[in-house]
Amino acid sequence: MKKDLNRKDKVFQTAARLFYQNGYRSIGVDTLAAESGIGKMTLYRHYPSKDELIVAYLKASDELFWKSFDQITESAPTGREKLLAFFQSLQDYVLTPACYGCPFLNVATEYPDIHYAGHQVAIDHKQSVRARFRQLAQETGAKKPDILADQLFLLMDGAYMAARMFGTQNPAAHLADAAQSLIDSASK
Repeated sequence: MKKDLNRKDKVFQTAARLFYQNGYRSIGVDTLAAESGIGKMTLYRHYPSKDELIVAYLKASDELFWKSFDQITESAPTGREKLLAFFQSLQDYVLTPACYGCPFLNVATEYPDIHYAGHQVAIDHKQSVRARFRQLAQETGAKKPDILADQLFLLMDGAYMAARMFGTQNPAAHLADAAQSLIDSASK
């Protein structure tokens, strides 16, 4: 049983890396099996379809996002400082070679059908992010927290797309300053 769990984890880790770097549609089951060193039958035993593997990856990405978000913001005492800490961290990340954009934007782009299971996971994730930004915008004392939350949301997703499109030399080099400007102007 332990060997089977290790194989499942190996398939998952391989899929996570390949999906994030190369996209979902460009990675087939044959590639996943070859890259992970796991036979296709074993792969299908753990993940009966590629779509199920994509959904598992997105759910794990959601958990990782929120764990990271909480770690980044835990020592910030105010909503304003939490938002600034998040956007500074995001700026640092999107300027690294490790960033290939946002797995949720990537899946929505590759699978635009709103009813596709992966697209639904992406929508749920993005709605949760908007809700958290709205909560933190309220804590900043923003006069229109819904508008500030949506502006910050678009800023975040723009940074992810800039990283995906341009790599490390992308316009997100001033992301934290842009977030601070939005936050400060929303409170005036």
